[in-house]
Amino acid sequence: MKGSLDSEFKLRLKTMLIEECDKEEISADEIADDVLLFSDESGLELDSVDGLQISMCLQMHFKVRLVDPKEFRRVVTTINDLADYLQPE
Repeated sequence: MKGSLDSEFKLRLKTMLIEECDKEEISADEIADDVLLFSDESGLELDSVDGLQISMCLQMHFKVRLVDPKEFRRVVTTINDLADYLQPE
């Protein structure tokens, strides 16, 4: 199943982001699937250090290496985009 269609997988990703970036003041339910993660609208207040944490977490949990900043920005845009990248079918 494509990642953006898998509600459980997207919830797992949201929870992982919250835990890895120490954003406990927001719940997974408050993060919209299609909002830009590195924007004020997401409520996560992510910065470059959080980006590094996310990159390391993706490598550890999904064996995905996103070392190129351009590729990282393309993949980690929204929860839907990230889910589709990690679970294409």
